[in-house]
Amino acid sequence: MSPLIRLANNQFNPNGYWSQPIRKLIYIPTREDVNLFDQNGYALTDIERHFAAGNDIIPKLHRRDQYTLKEDWFIQSMSCIEGPVLNHSFLSERKGYAGQALEDLKCWAQDLPLLHKIIAIQPKWGMDFSMDYVDAKGNCFEVLHWEWDSFSYQEANAIKQEIEPILLNIDWIDAASSILNKKEEWHHLDFFAQSDWKCNFFGIPKERFKMVIWK
Repeated sequence: MSPLIRLANNQFNPNGYWSQPIRKLIYIPTREDVNLFDQNGYALTDIERHFAAGNDIIPKLHRRDQYTLKEDWFIQSMSCIEGPVLNHSFLSERKGYAGQALEDLKCWAQDLPLLHKIIAIQPKWGMDFSMDYVDAKGNCFEVLHWEWDSFSYQEANAIKQEIEPILLNIDWIDAASSILNKKEEWHHLDFFAQSDWKCNFFGIPKERFKMVIWK
């Protein structure tokens, strides 16, 4: 097992739906509650945050002004400022709607059709792992940045179980050295081609992310 990272004690929630209503006694949604809708990621609109509170969930701040349903996936076992450095690693979720929550949305949507953006959400689960490398010589690159999403809890959890032992058993110092020595093979490639090269190098599934969340 790699001494650099360890698994956090977090798992995906198999329940992909919020069914409880918003807790506010008087609440009429407005256009602003649906502003900046993230149709292919995990950033929550204001109305989604209200539903989170009604369903006893506290979203976490992500990238300064975004809130998401995320939990730590891997954690760096020591504080590092050079060599392989874990940039971030999260398990993320986006909820669909059922029960009273869905009924309330349908009622409000009669006057505010924008709410169909929320009604049409299908549950999504995702993994994000980003390991960087830096050194005193000025070398700086991503050793591996891997993201994978699914609309199926069973599929997402199966891929999670498949990739966790692979990532845990990588010697990240050796891997970074090997990738640096092969820089001429990948550095000139575009984003997606670099991703494919890294996935092939580590023998892991090809990335799959930015899936549009509407049914």
